[in-house]
Amino acid sequence: MEPISLPEAGIAAGNSSSVAQERFHVLVGVTGSVAALKLPLLVAELLKIPGLEVKVVTTERAKHFYNAQEIPVTLYGDEEEWQLWKGRSDPVLHIELRRWADLMVVAPLDANTLAKVANGICDNLLTCVIRAWDLSKPLLFCPAMNTAMWEHPITARQVEQLKGFGYTEIPCVVKKLVCGDEGQ
Repeated sequence: MEPISLPEAGIAAGNSSSVAQERFHVLVGVTGSVAALKLPLLVAELLKIPGLEVKVVTTERAKHFYNAQEIPVTLYGDEEEWQLWKGRSDPVLHIELRRWADLMVVAPLDANTLAKVANGICDNLLTCVIRAWDLSKPLLFCPAMNTAMWEHPITARQVEQLKGFGYTEIPCVVKKLVCGDEGQ
């Protein structure tokens, strides 16, 4: 796995001129894993990095695990995708987000969304952004699910499928899970 280097604060990617004031855009995708409760912490830590601008795309199920009032950046969901587009010349949100972002981080990536992405299903805003993702830009994914789900043989195949697309896995950690189990 190659490390991903961010451009210096205030310098656009691929531009070494000190005149450039463009910020580095990080799009965070969050899915319906209990690990989504850490979204406020993840966003807060990202915002500490100078020159970073952050937006969040959430699934409906992820909303169960965090308080949207604790997210100090723009938060998009399925409703915004459908409200934005009214006619032919209107912007399409999942395409606009894809264009805006320099990097995408899907954290956490639950088993359901992992299966959808691995099989090309795009039935919500997040999976549409991922399906339309510019493969020349990095996409990091952080699988998070119960150990029993993680150890199912289909999970390894789906993770390999995403890696085959050129996405980068941020591996699971071993810890005590919310359900009380110990494992990945």
